[in-house]
Amino acid sequence: MTRAAVFGAGSWGTAFALVLADAGADVTIWGRRPELCDAINATHTNPDYLPGVALPPVIRATHDPGEAAHEADLVVLAVPSQSLRENLSAWAPELPSSASLVSLMKGVELGTAKRMSEVIDDVTGAGPARIAAVSGPNLAREIAQRQPAASVVAAADDDLAKRIQQACHSPHFRPYTNHDLVGAELGGAVKNVIALAVGIAAGLGFGDNARASVITRGLAETARLGAALGADAYTFSGLAGLGDLAATCMSPLSRNRSFGEKLGGGMTVAEIVAGTRQVAEGVKSCESILDLAGRHGVDMPIVQHVTGVVRGELTPAEMVGSLLSRSAKPERHGH
Repeated sequence: MTRAAVFGAGSWGTAFALVLADAGADVTIWGRRPELCDAINATHTNPDYLPGVALPPVIRATHDPGEAAHEADLVVLAVPSQSLRENLSAWAPELPSSASLVSLMKGVELGTAKRMSEVIDDVTGAGPARIAAVSGPNLAREIAQRQPAASVVAAADDDLAKRIQQACHSPHFRPYTNHDLVGAELGGAVKNVIALAVGIAAGLGFGDNARASVITRGLAETARLGAALGADAYTFSGLAGLGDLAATCMSPLSRNRSFGEKLGGGMTVAEIVAGTRQVAEGVKSCESILDLAGRHGVDMPIVQHVTGVVRGELTPAEMVGSLLSRSAKPERHGH
């Protein structure tokens, strides 16, 4: 039996713990707040993030990282991306030296512009044979409700990807493998920013034509950044690219889409943040993705304009007007 530790008791960490349990793993969740861990153990639910969803009895929770990681074959990291380095630095001494490390996080680190797998390698020195990412259309509540879903286990090491695939292949969750860790991580990170843009368009009252246009051009921006970083172009037409982008941009369950809709409706970033405990990763990652694009000379106008709105430099209406007034170009970049 796989022994899995999931570091992060939010909605996606808890939903993935349920997937692992359904696939036959023994799962321990590490939670930041002892009272939430106690509630999970007492009620077999996560009342704060997935209320009403029953968790299998093999899932337990603890606030002690050493207890969570004890004899784990699989360590799953599901904390907000900007807190990963600090948290993982504290946990690293407790992690088994042979454990596979799996990122569920979809972001790029502020300051370093590093992908999450690069941060994991920085902190642990685990190397490509032990580091993977799971990405795709991963709306946590639907997965926790055992609605059918597919995803991608991306790793440079094929054997590692296959082991993780087997560990999370449940009756309702179908994982595929992909060697392109760079592309899978970029797709997961950039789609959050594009979802903010789609939400802004919806909040301003624009319809499906506008949203579809933003999604399509957002995918083109993602693919350009991926090409500059050596990603496989096919990744962006797959589950970790288009699949994740479509789900995040169109679903009312998407935190980033909902955050953008509130921005488009006139709320400020501070007002929206004050009203939720959930993290919309794109709000911070837009800065680091724009930084990463700048380092590689990649033009990402949607990311640039969303960043302007988040900074308070542009209103949502000004963002749309500025994007539409850009000079006309061929659809295919560079032609």
